[in-house]
This record gives sequence, C-alpha cells and structure tokens, in this order.
Amino acid sequence: MKISRYVAATAVLASAVAGSVVLAPSASAAAKAAYNGACGSGYKVVNSAPIGTQGTVFLTYNSAKGKNCVVTVRNSTGAAKNMFAYLYVNGSEDSQLDEGLYTSYAGPIYDYGRGKCVDWAGGIDNQSTFTYGSNCASLKEHRVTKGW
Repeated sequence: MKISRYVAATAVLASAVAGSVVLAPSASAAAKAAYNGACGSGYKVVNSAPIGTQGTVFLTYNSAKGKNCVVTVRNSTGAAKNMFAYLYVNGSEDSQLDEGLYTSYAGPIYDYGRGKCVDWAGGIDNQSTFTYGSNCASLKEHRVTKGW
C-alpha cells in the first residue's frame, strides 16, 4: 500500500499509542528473533534493530533487483499483537506500511532503492524502533527506540 510519508508516520505513531499495553518483562529472556526469509529469495539482511524485548525489525536488500524489504519478526509466536513494518526510500513520493494484528510477523514490504538512503521501522505492541538515513554509505544512520 502506497501512502504519503507523513501520513504513514502519523498512522504508525497513532496506532502504536492506541494499541499499547504496558507489559512487565518475563522472568526468562525470550530468544532473539531470527530473520524468517519472508522477503523471498535473493534478499539478504543488511541491517536489523531490536524492538525492545518483543522482536526484531530486519532491513533486507536484493542487489539484482535493487529493492529493499522490511519485515518485523516477533521473538515468539502467540496471540495476535499490534505490529507494523515501515519503509521509506529517500527521494520517493510514497512510503510503504504494513500494520495490523499479527501472530508472528508484519510485512514484508518492498520498495526500489538502489543507491538511496532508507528510513525503516518496526513495532510490536508498546515498543518500536525507527532508523533514519540508513544504508547509504555516506551518511550515518539515526536510530530512535521507544517504548510507548
């Protein structure tokens, strides 16, 4: 689904706040989420960021197609939770967003971005992470992780 970057960011923040639930951490640490291959063949993980204690968001890239893909993966499956995956290729008119109630992962979402910086994000329940200006070689990324 293509929507404007600003509408997407607003929707992501509003849904994260509206769907948040404050959870106490469990006594035993959950296993870290592994990339699940949801983007398909030819996509390799080029970056990732933990989403608090809930899971991990993965940025993958297919060099043959010049496409980026983002998927948010939970540490463990279970009852459906509010999750999102977000991708914006700098200079494009539209961003990509997949948001809803999922039991294991949100996404995959794709956009062409050969030679471009990307902003990408993921969230699970009350925790999210946003990375801006990433994977463009000449600029350093800026990552913001928040619990809502």
